[in-house]
Amino acid sequence: MAHKAEAAAQAGTSSRKTDLFGLALLATVVLVMTAWIGGLVWAAMAFMTWLVG
Repeated sequence: MAHKAEAAAQAGTSSRKTDLFGLALLATVVLVMTAWIGGLVWAAMAFMTWLVG
């Protein structure tokens, strides 16, 4: 009985660590993609300003 409870507790902790790692990875991807899109928008605006000016 104690082994089952211990295994369940360890599985919960491992799952929580995996979820935290996945969340950190997702946040990193979102941050990088936001910076990438911002760079593209900035480059497009700079190009348009150069083209008109």
